[in-house]
Amino acid sequence: MAENDLRILVVEDHPFQLIATQYLLESYGFNRLTTTDSAKGAMQQMLGAAQPFDVLLCDQCLPDLTGLDLVRFASQRGLIRQAIILSSLTTSELDELEKAATEHGLPLLGYLIKPLKQSEFRNLLTSAPL
Repeated sequence: MAENDLRILVVEDHPFQLIATQYLLESYGFNRLTTTDSAKGAMQQMLGAAQPFDVLLCDQCLPDLTGLDLVRFASQRGLIRQAIILSSLTTSELDELEKAATEHGLPLLGYLIKPLKQSEFRNLLTSAPL
């Protein structure tokens, strides 16, 4: 599947970060984006979708659920193929999240530190088949 055909669900509770992330992804050539500002909104989008999202790109610190819990919810129901956590947490905190995801068999490609950088995003996408 070509990168620009990926269906990406972006979940970010801060309005500026959500708009900035959407803009950056579009400038990188990713145009099949769905955005929402909460885990609840993400669940509604995923449950209403005709097919699983290729990538769930979500903030770890959402007000209604952690990003990793959202990944778990979506993965257990077959609503996503892969996930990436986007956060401003410390690297050691994010390493622990990645370890927990691996231990629970979650389809987490990894994490990215805000703001989103094209090369890092593409590197994660190419680390596993979508």
